[in-house]
Amino acid sequence: MKKQIVVLGAGMVGRVMAIDLAKNYNVKSVDANEKNLALLRPHGIETEVTNLHDEKKIKSVIKKADVVVGAVPGFMGFNMVKAVINAGKSIADISFFPEDAFRLNQLAEEKNVTAAIDCGVAPGMDNIILGYHAARMKVHEFVCYVGGLPFTRTLPYQYKAPFSPIDVIEEYTRPARFIKDGKEIVMPALTEPEFVEMEPIGTLEAFNSDGLRTLLRMKILNMKEKTLRYPGHREFMEQLRDGGFFSEEEIVVNGNPVRPIDVTSAVMLPRWKYEKAENEFTIMRIIVKGIEKKKSVSYQYDLFDTFDFSTNSSSMARTTGFVCTAVATLIAEGMYPQKGIIAPEFLGKEKKCFDFILNYLKERNVNYKFSEK
Repeated sequence: MKKQIVVLGAGMVGRVMAIDLAKNYNVKSVDANEKNLALLRPHGIETEVTNLHDEKKIKSVIKKADVVVGAVPGFMGFNMVKAVINAGKSIADISFFPEDAFRLNQLAEEKNVTAAIDCGVAPGMDNIILGYHAARMKVHEFVCYVGGLPFTRTLPYQYKAPFSPIDVIEEYTRPARFIKDGKEIVMPALTEPEFVEMEPIGTLEAFNSDGLRTLLRMKILNMKEKTLRYPGHREFMEQLRDGGFFSEEEIVVNGNPVRPIDVTSAVMLPRWKYEKAENEFTIMRIIVKGIEKKKSVSYQYDLFDTFDFSTNSSSMARTTGFVCTAVATLIAEGMYPQKGIIAPEFLGKEKKCFDFILNYLKERNVNYKFSEK
């Protein structure tokens, strides 16, 4: 009898994950949006309309689940994961909530469940790759360059997003944390711009963003993550931010209190929205340097992935979602039995998990090119 996996959230990534998992499991997709769920029924996926803000309703819909997959917005993520753990169910999650997940570690251990968080592309695969090498060498430096972009560049933004602009804007306002010479450094987002040559696209611009998350707990001398955009986008976003357009402090307009960030997001939304089947790509470079077997080594992983027209699924959904479905499969098949809050770098330490995830992605045409410099 097939095991059951319940996917909480049927947005762009949640739908891709549900369809992928349905190849090997009985899958139920749960969302508050009936239109999202209707897209899944032709794939033979059971659906249920439910308010995922309600812990009791979450507990009810996952009652028969062997494993849960979390794909709700970040502001809902922490409470959703907590509700799943309280129900005694293991979970692989991509909600990327801002709260410290390790606050739930004791609860997860008490409930004897595996709760794998940040199971996406970045955070996610970059953590897994670093975790693998850090278990086998003394890492001195880790750098991750990552971005998702449309092929067509249109001024003034030169950017589109498959999700709400307000989530992207947070990357431009939240201070960036990184490690330099063993110390945590905090700088404004969008700082330290540099041009990076990324095949096959050409020159992109990288800048500081707060993407290290759980990796900040690792004892590595130098670590940073930088976001990739077309040249010119960063400067425009910096001007908007410094001009107050991303402010969360209310102002009064015609007697009505409004937050500038909400207005800006509403203006950007139709301009940042991808057209149906519009081609886009995910691009990432991971560099790991250090000492292995008394030798200086430098390893590099490159990812370039595009919209999949055969399945009508975006690159961002695939590169993010398939990491999470791989982790969900590891949990469902008992290949990763550790309990508690599991950061992706924990998975990477285990060679069988590392190899499984890379092979799982390769089978779905998401390929990380490895090279030794």
